[in-house]
Amino acid sequence: MPLKVPKIKALCFDVDGTLSNTDDLYAQKVSKFIPKFLFKDPEHAARRLVMWIESPGNALLSLADALHLDDEMVAVINWLSRRRKLSSKKFLLIPGVDDMLEQLHGRYPMSIVSARDEKGTMTFLEQFGLTKYFDAIVTGLSARHTKPYPDPVLLAAQKMNVPPENCLMIGDTTVDIRAGKSAGAQTVGVLCGFGEEPELRHFGADEIVEDTTKLLEILK
Repeated sequence: MPLKVPKIKALCFDVDGTLSNTDDLYAQKVSKFIPKFLFKDPEHAARRLVMWIESPGNALLSLADALHLDDEMVAVINWLSRRRKLSSKKFLLIPGVDDMLEQLHGRYPMSIVSARDEKGTMTFLEQFGLTKYFDAIVTGLSARHTKPYPDPVLLAAQKMNVPPENCLMIGDTTVDIRAGKSAGAQTVGVLCGFGEEPELRHFGADEIVEDTTKLLEILK
């Protein structure tokens, strides 16, 4: 379904793969150890491996969709997210994201909707001075259930005082898209993280952009 831009009154951003490209850095390192004689595209294989390690929920959800076990699998994903150990990995900012947020600030209420723990989320935001741009910060344990449940998006909408149907969820994985659609929000999938266009569209992304900064072209 085409994105209805006039309907958008608030923005919800995922972190990993959407604002932060830390996982790209890890994938580059891992790809050096992927045997080329087994994989035609070692970089792609490395990204998938890192996704399994960093965000098992994304991979599990794809499997669940194929097996028609969605409800059962989202319960497993929620259980996993609540038992993840705090991450100490370093962060990198996707180029241009800080300028994009500065341009959008004041035009829309904005929130973070991340499955990451609060400490890791705040460390990233504070490292790059991004906290000032957000009206609400929802992390992995803020709501009763994490993504792909709609709870985090609904909580962010409540904190921004904007109806969920007037929110736009921006993320790089099917988990982000599913959470947004379940909450009644519109969604944009970004290709600068783990997600690939076919799977993001399969889960209902209203729009696909090459990277998060291209959001400015949509909302101009």
